Amino acid sequence: MTVVSVYATFASADEAERIARAVVTERLAACANILAPCHSIYRWHGAIEEAAETPAIFKTSRDQADGLIARIAALHSYENPCIAVWPIDKLPVDYAEWVEASVR
Repeated sequence: MTVVSVYATFASADEAERIARAVVTERLAACANILAPCHSIYRWHGAIEEAAETPAIFKTSRDQADGLIARIAALHSYENPCIAVWPIDKLPVDYAEWVEASVR
């Protein structure tokens, strides 16, 4: 099975939706789950910062992960966005086949 999840955070729900729609349309992701806003605390340029962000989880194939990461980064408003690939250990075969067919 070659399906992976790609986790990313965005400055707003609008940005997450715009980018999700683009990468699904471009067949880089089969789907995106845009989650509820979260409160992030992080170090940036030497200072502790806080922000409301919108996380999203994209489902794609391992083969498409690099392209998906590059496209999210190109469309993203952040200078250094969080985009991480999470492996999936188990998944229903029908769902995995749907993801893989959706990103071909």
